[in-house]
Amino acid sequence: MLFSLDVLRAAKGDCLCLHFGTASKPGLILIDGGPATIYEDSLQPRLNQIRKQRKIADTKPLPVDLVMISHIDDDHIQGMLDLFKSLADAKREGRLVSLKINSLWHNSFARLLQQEAGLVEKTTAAAYGVASLGQIAKVEGLSHDVGKVLASVPQGATLENYASQLRISNKQSPDGLITAAKPFTPLQIGPLKVTILGPQQKEIDKLRKEFEKWVKSQAKLKAGAALAAYDDDSSFNLSSIVALVEAGPKKILLTGDARGDKILDGLRQAGLLKKGQTLHVDILKAPHHGSDRNIQPDFFESITANHYVFSGDGEHGNPERATLEMLDQIGGDRDFQVHLTYPIEEIDAEREKDNIKQRKKKSSKTPVWSAAKHSLAAFLKKTPRFAKKLRIAPQNGQPHVIDLGDEPLGF
Repeated sequence: MLFSLDVLRAAKGDCLCLHFGTASKPGLILIDGGPATIYEDSLQPRLNQIRKQRKIADTKPLPVDLVMISHIDDDHIQGMLDLFKSLADAKREGRLVSLKINSLWHNSFARLLQQEAGLVEKTTAAAYGVASLGQIAKVEGLSHDVGKVLASVPQGATLENYASQLRISNKQSPDGLITAAKPFTPLQIGPLKVTILGPQQKEIDKLRKEFEKWVKSQAKLKAGAALAAYDDDSSFNLSSIVALVEAGPKKILLTGDARGDKILDGLRQAGLLKKGQTLHVDILKAPHHGSDRNIQPDFFESITANHYVFSGDGEHGNPERATLEMLDQIGGDRDFQVHLTYPIEEIDAEREKDNIKQRKKKSSKTPVWSAAKHSLAAFLKKTPRFAKKLRIAPQNGQPHVIDLGDEPLGF
């Protein structure tokens, strides 16, 4: 059986392909699309390789069982927007629609905030357009979590429009969201079991109430002012889908940008993480690109893995050295592999740039960059046992595949 995670280079974001089934009857799930240029640079070429390997005729589309966008944020959705636009354009122009997507999972919150959707779209679109969600400032009376979700509404609406044109269904609850349902009954996708662990309904209700309260407090809301400057510092996005994917005894935990404690809470509520015990998975996609704002030691203590995947090129400081140090300290001599999507020197160069950027902010307490104290290279040099666990995605366009099934993907 095939069960392989295909990790694509996606700059500061995530872009994954999950292969399952058999060589004679393969299945495919696409997870996130990275920021701008990633569709053209990484995802589209990989889809072409998959099509060629499966020997699909030029007159037929490549079947895709599911597209899952963990949350509507630029470094996860923009590549998917580019993909869906290309498909919608092809359909409108009478050309071959190269993919046949069976289902779409995403949380746009457009329906959740339907009463105020026009207000949100007006302010966000007027302020900065659809593709610049990382450039919003703090707004008095509005939390980072809610602001990030509000900023996502235009992109979510655009995606829904493309999906409608392509007649792709979005599996949704009555309020238009994919949330952790109780009881936590796994969904079946071919031979796979998929358990949605987050977001939790109580978090959604809290977000809705906070937003409604904030709107009522605004006597006058000037377009472009209320949502004009959020920093991309939020360590937890309430819309992030967390899913455990199982193929027989093999498990992959997909975490999006969710916060570690929320992931653990979902696992405990689902009965998958017992008190005083650990959950072992074959692959753990590290939350929020390895940001140390999302992970505390109890996360790595509670969830162990054979493979840890950290997507990120160093922008915004991710993956953080503190996170890798934490994993090393807790993992000890245990046998596992750590997968990075870019070479160490490239990640460190971007992390140093981020350090300089952070120090320029008012009231910044960010220390001056020190290669010895802050670089990944220095950490790996002094920790050879951890360095031996590293696997770096190839730079030459070759795939980086983690095979879990008894039938390797082979390309």
